[in-house]
Amino acid sequence: MQGLVIGLLFLVALGYLGWRAWKSFAGKKAGCAKGCGCSTDPKITSANKSGRLPV
Repeated sequence: MQGLVIGLLFLVALGYLGWRAWKSFAGKKAGCAKGCGCSTDPKITSANKSGRLPV
């Protein structure tokens, strides 16, 4: 019985670590995580929210 509980805890911990690794490598998007539309690209200004670069 103890082996079953330890095995389940190990599988849960392994799943959690796998999930965290997947989240760290899965498609990172530019900007902040709040979804406010801000960008890390300095060429895109706050007045130009369309994402097009100035000409």
